[in-house]
Amino acid sequence: ANFWKNLKKPITALAPMDEVTDYVFREIISEIAKPDVLFTEFTSADALFSNGHRRIARNLEYTERQRPIVAQLWGATPESLEEAAKYVQELRFDGVDINMGCPDKAIMKRSSGAALINNQPLVGEIISEVRKAAPDISLSIKTRLDKNPDLTKDWFSFLLSSDIDALIIHARTAKAMSKGKADWEEIGRAVELRDKINPKVTIIGNGDVKSYKEILEKHNKYNVDGIMIGRGILQNPWVFEKSENPQTKTKSDYVSLFLRHAELFHEKWGESKNFAILKKFAKMYIKGFKGSAELRQELMLTKSYDRFKDILNDI
Repeated sequence: ANFWKNLKKPITALAPMDEVTDYVFREIISEIAKPDVLFTEFTSADALFSNGHRRIARNLEYTERQRPIVAQLWGATPESLEEAAKYVQELRFDGVDINMGCPDKAIMKRSSGAALINNQPLVGEIISEVRKAAPDISLSIKTRLDKNPDLTKDWFSFLLSSDIDALIIHARTAKAMSKGKADWEEIGRAVELRDKINPKVTIIGNGDVKSYKEILEKHNKYNVDGIMIGRGILQNPWVFEKSENPQTKTKSDYVSLFLRHAELFHEKWGESKNFAILKKFAKMYIKGFKGSAELRQELMLTKSYDRFKDILNDI
């Protein structure tokens, strides 16, 4: 079933981010301003069937209110991606997404992530194996631009001619990582290509979008079906509020949300995940008021969850 087709445009999606978009963060975002589509953290297809299975399988926990939810997998072996996709379908995810854009050197060394860009024979094999293994859920590919614009066109044409339901494009090259300006003109060109090659594919653009107002602007200007936001949510957790002039949030809105996040994290993971992961979010929640830098510093130095929570309670 292709859930992408049933969503009202512009579709909004939260990008998969390692150690950020876990079960708890997705729950928090679903409570306050949920995007149309949520993605899991990116998950290694090989690791799912290794000794570390239990630790990795935590990435694939979700609640009903997080739907539609897509499991994002990475890897370069058609067999393990096939196995993993089958598992994802058994877990009743709405979709499976194959990461073909991660610029991390360690991942690219393993021929995965952005290393798959323009490796058409292998990608063709991956797509057909995943389709066979998980025929009942949507299949999307998340990728980036090639260094060479002609090769980018070739790559997108190849993907659009494949049996996929959605193509998610981060408008930068792997080399650029998240630096420089995202090239939305390339996304516009991809939409034109799609209209010629395969109008059934949903196109989601990603890069530098920081507000709902910008979501509407990009949708109207580039005719893209939807917008994915990654780092933008780390500046404003309410970024998906469907309002062009959102209410300004107060210091206490941010701090009490952080407290809720920390409590849910503790409740869900207990000692099985290091509470220090929460420190990653300090910049998102503790900012813009007098003394916020010092408070962040204090949180960074905490050695226990209880102390962390006490500091937030005091604020």
